[in-house]
Amino acid sequence: MSEEMEFNTEYDMRAKATYDDSDIQVLDGLEAVRKRPGMYIASTSEKGLHHLVWEIVDNGIDEAMAGYASTITITVDKDNVITVRDDGRGMPVGVNEKTGKSTIETIFTVLHAGGKFGGGAYKVSGGLHGVGASVVNALSEWLEVRVFHDGKIYYVRFENGGHAVKPLEVIGECDPSEHGSEVRFKADPAIFTETTVYDHDTLRDRIRQLAFLNKGIRLIFNDERAEEEKKQHYEFLFEGGLKQYVEFLNKNRTKIHPDIIYSEGAADNIEVEVAVQYNDGYNPNVYTFCNNINTVEGGTHEEGFRLALNRVINAYARENKFLKEKDDNLTSDDCKEGITAVISVKHPDPQYEGQTKTKLGNTEVRRVVSSIFGKQLERFLMENPDQAKLIMEKATLASQARMAAKKAREATRKSALSSISSLPGKLMDCSSKDASVCEIYIVEGNSAAGSAKNGRDSHYQAILPLRGKILNVEKARQHRVFENAEIRSMITAFGCGVLDEIDTSKLRYHKIVIMTDADVDGSHIRILLLTFFYRYLRPVIEQGYVYIAQPPLYKAQKGNTVRYAYTEEQMNQIRAEMGDRLSIQRYKGLGEMDAEQLWETTMDPKNRTLIRVNVDDAELADQYFSIMMGEEVEPRKNFIIENGRFATLDI
Repeated sequence: MSEEMEFNTEYDMRAKATYDDSDIQVLDGLEAVRKRPGMYIASTSEKGLHHLVWEIVDNGIDEAMAGYASTITITVDKDNVITVRDDGRGMPVGVNEKTGKSTIETIFTVLHAGGKFGGGAYKVSGGLHGVGASVVNALSEWLEVRVFHDGKIYYVRFENGGHAVKPLEVIGECDPSEHGSEVRFKADPAIFTETTVYDHDTLRDRIRQLAFLNKGIRLIFNDERAEEEKKQHYEFLFEGGLKQYVEFLNKNRTKIHPDIIYSEGAADNIEVEVAVQYNDGYNPNVYTFCNNINTVEGGTHEEGFRLALNRVINAYARENKFLKEKDDNLTSDDCKEGITAVISVKHPDPQYEGQTKTKLGNTEVRRVVSSIFGKQLERFLMENPDQAKLIMEKATLASQARMAAKKAREATRKSALSSISSLPGKLMDCSSKDASVCEIYIVEGNSAAGSAKNGRDSHYQAILPLRGKILNVEKARQHRVFENAEIRSMITAFGCGVLDEIDTSKLRYHKIVIMTDADVDGSHIRILLLTFFYRYLRPVIEQGYVYIAQPPLYKAQKGNTVRYAYTEEQMNQIRAEMGDRLSIQRYKGLGEMDAEQLWETTMDPKNRTLIRVNVDDAELADQYFSIMMGEEVEPRKNFIIENGRFATLDI
């Protein structure tokens, strides 16, 4: 929606002329966290809200990794209050000699106060390296801590920006054998203005992931926000660790070999755990972690894994005549096609590239992972020749397909360098060359394209018609994808390349809008397009360039008054407001709207509604695309049965 802004021309943007000691502001204690929360938890959106939970849970996990806790319980109650309880040693309850306050109060009110700075309490740890507890306290409306230690229950409550209401005190007795810590907090709505409601699936999935990553540790999740009979309870305990994680990730895929390749070991105080299994898909799915933190950009542990995978598979392929003497080595992409792998390292002093901890930088990790995984992969192949044969055939077939894909990709690249006026999709381009304002609407069918062409603002809106449903890239090898005329049209029109060659700075349109009919076929076309974007143009989605248009479902008219409804609820409201003798048209397709109607309802920035597509959880997104677009019918059937109640039926 456009918005006019009024400016006060008399406002002086210059700073005052003097700059002296009084201008230096010192933020005491946790004030800095409340002043700039994004510096500590990235954002105050829903993602930042959930980050609070993980900071406290990570402390319990660290206690378990140190060998002193076996169970961690996370509870969210009806008021969205979080409680995290562990059965570890319990936080120290004495007085801290540096602050003169109780150690617990110090932990929760002083930044960088904790047991993770070389004092010997923790060998490895995740979280914010000691600032997590104090940050959660600073960003909570209130926070309570209970420690069960030596038959006593210690208690302290914090309010008003993280200040202790009164010093730590003993409030009761417990069984002498009971030990551990409990943290209970309510996120501050003054900080988290967008929402303070936790997402059930986000909590459950991350807690399950932590259980996979820490074999033998029990994690319990209770969601008590529903009515008594609908409250949800989960217990996650995986003695198999990453082996069970890979089983979980591959459950909706066809495995090409039955056994999971599993390796673990330690060197130079670095613990390594890797689990691998191939499926019949074409996309690799490699997930990496350091101290339970998901390093989504990979790093040296993934590099070590890749080096070992390439080295061992190529050596085995040559020794066993899967590669001839004249053949080139298999590439990394050949060796990874269809692989599902989880790599987890535990490091006493991890170094990350950037503040977000998304890429591991420790150079020594590369050598350690490569050595440990390489030796055990080599052993697996030698001891399991039948399964090794299936893996080699998968990799060599991938190599052949790569050659074919290279030729098709070159043809696509040459097409992109030529004039786009000759595109098979008959691109109706816009006149502006400023990508930041340009939009491209992807529409299906000539009638919808005609209305869109005549209704658009040709200065900045381009139209690319597609003929029918594009290829399902989830089931096709790359050479078939690049040979597909409709896909080539999109690649050429966008201008930014695909896969590892993608460069979003060359993207010709900063809004790619999928505009399909509001029926079953339109939904199918939309999911096919999103599958293509996710597999071949993921950075375009991640950087927020892909949108879904929301055309109206109904046109209601009474006399000269015309109103549009985009949902059933809106239509019911219009019926109630406009009364009897109402003419209602149900739009089945975009082609039913003339150019003026399509413009004013779906394309005019002043009135339209666009949904931005994002990928918050790559693992979850990958599973959904595999379920809905893959070869396996049973998982898709089960998914539809389980989630059908959330869909609306279009008849």
